Amino acid sequence: MTLNQLKYIIEIAETGSISMAAARLFIAQPSLSKSVAELEKEMGITIFNRSNRGVYLSEDGTKFLSYARQIVEQTELLENEYKAAPPPRRAFAVSSQHYAFVVNAFVELVREYGKNKYEFTLRELKTAEIIEDVRTHRSDIGIIFLSKFNREVILRILQNEEMKFVKLFTAKPHVFVSKQNPLVGKESVTLDELREYPRLSYDQGIKNSFYFAEELHITADSPKNIIVSDRATLFNLLIGLDGYTISSGILSSDLNGDNIVAIPLESDEYMEIGYIITTDRPMNKMTHRYLDHLNKYIESVSF
Repeated sequence: MTLNQLKYIIEIAETGSISMAAARLFIAQPSLSKSVAELEKEMGITIFNRSNRGVYLSEDGTKFLSYARQIVEQTELLENEYKAAPPPRRAFAVSSQHYAFVVNAFVELVREYGKNKYEFTLRELKTAEIIEDVRTHRSDIGIIFLSKFNREVILRILQNEEMKFVKLFTAKPHVFVSKQNPLVGKESVTLDELREYPRLSYDQGIKNSFYFAEELHITADSPKNIIVSDRATLFNLLIGLDGYTISSGILSSDLNGDNIVAIPLESDEYMEIGYIITTDRPMNKMTHRYLDHLNKYIESVSF
């Protein structure tokens, strides 16, 4: 397996065509096909399925691609850092579930180092991807939540991967709804009252276990369900369809505007939101500064 082969896989996956990928890579199509076939044989898997319309990733290929991207990206970081001997850059990466306060703290960190050369990354990902990012050190820190429902499972996964969870705060469950939603004005709502409204939740991909869900009460009966992949889409659907999602209740008007309202949900659950890190190396200075900004923002919010 070579670095070039990994780059080939990424290009083919992005174009969906071996011929188009070959043109972009400036190599002959037969050579590209042969290189992919050799890699598949070496790995003992089928990376691409073939069809009349081109190629698409197999289930094994989808997983292989995520590792390939990590290797290529890390290699590029090493080359940028050392090959041309540029001035040192401040680097930091955080992977998180979809929380506005994570973004707020990230903004403050960037502002703090905005006059220096830096390379920061913020990824809002599926829960399993966050754990994988931190495990492989693609991200310095991950932000997730624990509850009565998922706590035992998530902590066991982290322990097996030599990772740990550190609590930031505990929040009571709320629902986010449009300020035009008929439920606005109520002191609290119940799951039964929510049944007539569309429930919005974040896609968890192929690892769509209920334990990886970002929303509490994900197993509760709901006749109307919409799954989305990003926060902007979710908020647009909250407004456009009078939908709801269950979250911590922490909103940022700076990022989300004033069209979303948080209403307490009557529930015996909780959201213990915290960060995950590996136990094999200490946190760097940049991660500590990010946590300082995160804690400062959390302290300014009343629960």
